[in-house]
Amino acid sequence: MQIATKDQMRGMDRTAIEDWGISSTYLMERAAKGFARAAAELCDGVRWSERAENGNSGSGEEKGDEAKRVAVFCGPGNNGGDGVAAARFLLEQGFLVRTFLVGRRERMTPDCREMEKRLIALGGVLEDFVPEEQGQEGWCQEADVILDAIFGIGLHGAVQGAARTAIRWINESPAPVVSADIASGVEADTGRILGTAVQATVTVTFTCPKAGHFVGKGALYAGRVLVHEIGIPEEVREKWLHLPLQDKAEQTQLRDWTGAWENPATLETLTLAEVGRLLPERPKDGHKGTFGKVYVLGGSVGLSGAPLFASQAAVRSGSGLVFVGVPGQIYGIVAGASQEAMPYPLACDQEGRLIMESLWSISNRAEHCDAVLMGPGMGRSRDVERLVGKLLLRLRQPLVLDADGLYAIRNRRELLKERASRGWVTVLTPHDGEFAYLGGDLSGQQRLMEARRFAREYGCILVLKGHGTLIAEPGGRTFVNTTGNCGMAKGGSGDVLSGMILSFLGQGVKPLLAAALGVWMHGRAGDLCAQEKTVYAMSPRDMVESLPGVFRELLGQRRSRKEKSPFIL
Repeated sequence: MQIATKDQMRGMDRTAIEDWGISSTYLMERAAKGFARAAAELCDGVRWSERAENGNSGSGEEKGDEAKRVAVFCGPGNNGGDGVAAARFLLEQGFLVRTFLVGRRERMTPDCREMEKRLIALGGVLEDFVPEEQGQEGWCQEADVILDAIFGIGLHGAVQGAARTAIRWINESPAPVVSADIASGVEADTGRILGTAVQATVTVTFTCPKAGHFVGKGALYAGRVLVHEIGIPEEVREKWLHLPLQDKAEQTQLRDWTGAWENPATLETLTLAEVGRLLPERPKDGHKGTFGKVYVLGGSVGLSGAPLFASQAAVRSGSGLVFVGVPGQIYGIVAGASQEAMPYPLACDQEGRLIMESLWSISNRAEHCDAVLMGPGMGRSRDVERLVGKLLLRLRQPLVLDADGLYAIRNRRELLKERASRGWVTVLTPHDGEFAYLGGDLSGQQRLMEARRFAREYGCILVLKGHGTLIAEPGGRTFVNTTGNCGMAKGGSGDVLSGMILSFLGQGVKPLLAAALGVWMHGRAGDLCAQEKTVYAMSPRDMVESLPGVFRELLGQRRSRKEKSPFIL
């Protein structure tokens, strides 16, 4: 699913209104219905359709103490208009609603004013927000649900004044919060927090998700993200989301890397259905060579678990043959724990780290494989750095660099450019600390832009791990991951991920999509673990053992082909 920038969204709205003759108030009411629906269902668990069928509508006074209390905070812009219209729909459904205007009335947009007229016609009131009024604050504290429509995707300056107070009230209330389009205070394209922001329980975003829902600190404020269609024609969406490249040679190169070439500088997220379609097919007459031969190089004394986790993940992800090269000092440990993968010993120093004398043996074994992983638990030494450098310029296969493999090239990043110039694929999987010593700069909170810059400069696929892992390729096409949880923040989790990406590369999945597929499934395995083990007790081994459950979900979804709800995340 593609993610839109604020400029793309504005372009869609403008085109739909000016070129297609769709009323702006029609679009606003469609947005408001989705907003109100999510708030109503979150408030009391009754589905919107069931409420209407049962005649569950009327004024709050008619329902008395049984009616649920709703506080709606609206700005003077069109996002606020969504909130005013949603307040009217909730009144119609029998909720007790108080609607507050956070901002000056003279700044209200024409559509917001129109929604206020319709609210008044139903008996509602758009009250001026008064921070000193205890009655308003008391209503907010006693509300059953709060709607946040103060700012939309256009916010670019720090939140100040009355809006800051309103956001504090919202966050201090025990009620669940539903935000319209994006939590107020979050910058739409970067996920930066502009001074302060609403902590949403649910965000109902319109037409397309936004980057701020998934990247930066904004991902921590979005809650559950629901995408609601408001009636913008598909042709309009395609116009603004897909801008074909002009350079045919560049199209061919990007197709080889990503499997697609339309508008590569896009930000996307994967749904369950999309992930299911990415799974490589398994021919009925296939054999172990059909499903990829992959090579894991790593391990050292004290770090024997890292290559084990990676190789086990590769086996569980579908690889036909998994070879594991480890230092001779830990070979017995790895061999004793390996049943499906095939480890073998390599020359090492007295500390159990690989040395240059192992180069020929590694090259000889790796050249017969479809993809290679270097780094898990490899340790750090001058010989390790020299060995990794030599292998980078010898191995033509898709190569995944992780952990100590990344450290080994921290001062030799030009090797990545050399591989790219030869048309060889390199996937890097750093966390923030590793990204920093590779030359990445996250100080400005521009995580998405920096990931894209690095991938473009070094001609690699970058998997920047963290909350909302980013997967970027040189042309700018980027995925942001939506699965996973804090229970995965344990040693060994990254080794599982690198082994999964390795496996999909070996099975012939396009490099960018192999990385995105591995990241999504890794996070989903973590989510299944958290359900069973809790985020405290789950382990990387549990994640490997949860992979069959993830595959069952994906294969079942692929077979069912059921229509999705308009709330699709």
